Amino acid sequence: MPPLRTRTPRTSARSRMDEVGNEKNVVPQPSSAGIFSDDEDADEPVDIAQEDFEETSVWNGAVTIIGYAVLYILGCIRDKLGNIGLLDTSHIPRESPDQKDFTPLYKSFEAFYTRHMYRRIRDCWNRPICSTPGAVIDLIDRKSDNHGWTFYNTGTTTKCLNLSSYNYLGFAENEGPCLESAVEAISKYGVSSSSRRTDVGTCALHTELEELVAEFVGKEAAMVFGMGFATNSTNLATLVGEGSLIISDELNHASLVLGSRLTGAKIKTFKHNDMEHLESVLSEAIIQGQERTHRAWNKILICVEGVYSMEGSVVNLPDIVRLKKKYRAYVYLDEAHSIGALGKTGRGVVEHYGMDVADIDIMMGTFTKSFGAAGGYICADKVVIDALRSRSHAHIYATAMSPPVVMQVMAALKQIMGLDGTTIGVDRIKQLADNSKFFRTRLKEMGFIVYGNDASPIVPLLLYMPGKIAEFSREMRLRKVAVVVVGFPATPIVESRARFCISASHTREDLEYALRHIDEVGDKLNLKYKGDTFASA
Repeated sequence: MPPLRTRTPRTSARSRMDEVGNEKNVVPQPSSAGIFSDDEDADEPVDIAQEDFEETSVWNGAVTIIGYAVLYILGCIRDKLGNIGLLDTSHIPRESPDQKDFTPLYKSFEAFYTRHMYRRIRDCWNRPICSTPGAVIDLIDRKSDNHGWTFYNTGTTTKCLNLSSYNYLGFAENEGPCLESAVEAISKYGVSSSSRRTDVGTCALHTELEELVAEFVGKEAAMVFGMGFATNSTNLATLVGEGSLIISDELNHASLVLGSRLTGAKIKTFKHNDMEHLESVLSEAIIQGQERTHRAWNKILICVEGVYSMEGSVVNLPDIVRLKKKYRAYVYLDEAHSIGALGKTGRGVVEHYGMDVADIDIMMGTFTKSFGAAGGYICADKVVIDALRSRSHAHIYATAMSPPVVMQVMAALKQIMGLDGTTIGVDRIKQLADNSKFFRTRLKEMGFIVYGNDASPIVPLLLYMPGKIAEFSREMRLRKVAVVVVGFPATPIVESRARFCISASHTREDLEYALRHIDEVGDKLNLKYKGDTFASA
């Protein structure tokens, strides 16, 4: 295992809309793009760790559970009617009669939720598009003649305001320096190196990107990978193994969960952003040591994310680092949603809190959000990166990152860093910050329950009831606004939500258009739970 070291401390908006129809972390001079403004008093302390998380009321929780119970009962009735031939069951997966003596691969009850709940509202997900994921997006229209089992394209499209894509800084576009750089790379290198990095897959572009990423993040060295998910899932096992302990935030992404399981290390979780609970887990782990032998752990690795994609929450990094130093642990920071989106110059959650990158041992991020591309990176001390190069499955076995994708990332990164001689990057970072805070503030003023931090470009709006998940999505689509809705099992069963992703490519007119229709749908579906005395009882 590699040694982990810590060191001391566009078209106009109007024309588009016409087409669409313990102690608080109080930090002086906050650098977060989600908080700062040009006319702000720099000496005034701002609580940049303040977040909104309203506990689900007893009434909302009870009605939501009742809704799921009704769906379950109706599903059981439909299964019974299907078994006696009164309902068409031809689309339901079954084991082949020829394999009846084999161990079953499929159990009917395991797919009950899919058959009777998800399938009935499947039109709200997996929507195909036929345009770039900019401020406006073209959705391919679909229809189903069998209640969601299968869909077919109608041959038409619908232009919608896009509040769904992770295109935070608007670099996923079909014009400008990013596109020109990607096209140039295709002309020179083709679309693929057709080889892994350890054979003949590494070209000058990969080395240049790694050097640029390391410079941007502020670490000694960096490695890039072709897939963001695999950056976590295949590399954690090179950092820790048996005899080590991973302490993971309970809301960490599936890639971190899978990667942690593949390490063979012991895994413990702590309540989201709960520093008291994290400290109790750390102290207990150090006191008790490894199970059975009670020997000291080889390593203790705290895994957290910069911005949590379902909650819009920002990690409490100052206290994470404080506990890391106190208990001599290491920190693995996933900045998939925070790099480029947080911090005055887009350098992520570390800059957001005005901290030193040397306090973070492993800094991971992806190129799929703020950079409008694909892939991921890991930044750390050179000794760690050198060890990763010789052990990482994603580096040794996977095909190298596509050259045009590399050029897309570099073009976006150079604009963010100002290396192109323009202020496009910092202008977009500030635009994203202003948009995020404006949108979140207006939703709260309307009476919606909204989760997360003002600095986050992810804005979750609570829907609760299962029936409202589909209705909200469909009503917004009718108003030509594309949104993402999320329910169980991706969220707790009583916390279904809509998740808005804000972009620097959105103008104020775009957001006001969306807010106007969200307000209208909120009244229609009775979604304004905030301040509801009965609901909050």
